[in-house]
Amino acid sequence: MSDTRVFPRMALHRATRLVGAPVENLRGESLGKIEDLIIDPGDGRVAAAIVSMGGFLGIGEKLTAIPMPALSYEESMARFVLDIDRETLRRAPAFDPQDWPELLDRIWAADVHTIFGYPPYWH
Repeated sequence: MSDTRVFPRMALHRATRLVGAPVENLRGESLGKIEDLIIDPGDGRVAAAIVSMGGFLGIGEKLTAIPMPALSYEESMARFVLDIDRETLRRAPAFDPQDWPELLDRIWAADVHTIFGYPPYWH
């Protein structure tokens, strides 16, 4: 059995447990839910979370990429917290679930990070 004291402040989670988790802001308002994770296997990182917002039963729903450092996970509530208001999130670049952007487009990815106030993870 491994010694869990090696990473006392870190929790590891299976991606299947995180997908579907609610995303709320600091006021507890619902912003959406985690739909997917963008993984950079070459770098060994989760680059961003894809958050769904709006719509009803998947109709009219938009997806937004959120840089992982912008999200904090609250273990006790099984939710992600994003320090942003609903209106700011609505103005962030979004895409249709059937029309994803080119994930290798570093300009798109850099814009996503900049909008949320983080440097691109590959820098």
